[in-house]
Amino acid sequence: MTKTVELCFDVVSPAAYIAWSVLPRIAASAGAEVIYTPIFLGGVMQATGNRPPGSVENKGKWMGRDLARWAAMYDLPYKRNSVHPQMTMTAMRGAVAYLGKPVFQPFVAALFKAMFVEDREIQDPAVLGEIVSAVGIDGQDFMTRVGDQAIKDKLKLNTEGAVARGVFGAPTFFVGETMHFGQDRLFMVAEDLGTSIHAAVA
Repeated sequence: MTKTVELCFDVVSPAAYIAWSVLPRIAASAGAEVIYTPIFLGGVMQATGNRPPGSVENKGKWMGRDLARWAAMYDLPYKRNSVHPQMTMTAMRGAVAYLGKPVFQPFVAALFKAMFVEDREIQDPAVLGEIVSAVGIDGQDFMTRVGDQAIKDKLKLNTEGAVARGVFGAPTFFVGETMHFGQDRLFMVAEDLGTSIHAAVA
């Protein structure tokens, strides 16, 4: 049976950007498959009573520096987004809509790049439209899909299901029944998959 690691993510999270970028390398090192679960982090926060780190001024300042250092450690380009947090409901419905399709990876990667490399405001419909077009998604198809009640319900179910499993933020990983939270736990994810973070990112 193929080993799996599940990533619960929302593109609003800079830590999820790091996880998204590094986790495939860990999975490849371990011979594992990554299962992607798009969630709406705003809904998770509301359901669990959690708050964005930036709502605590000193923590927000520290985390900005810390995330930049984590990104540098993995040789990832990173720029703190100047508009944070952003409303990512439409973007994450798009992630749900294209999950399992060839365009899923390019679409989500483009969202993360826009957020944490290019400092763009993806909650702006015009910016989101440009991202959609750039990865080859028809704009009308996108709007039809994200407006589909089944897609809306699926994102809601993903979010509620994640909370029921203990998720309180993003990124969250599951290796079997073991849950890990945060990009700083990637080394534990690697160990649970039978490899090491050093082997994966060497």
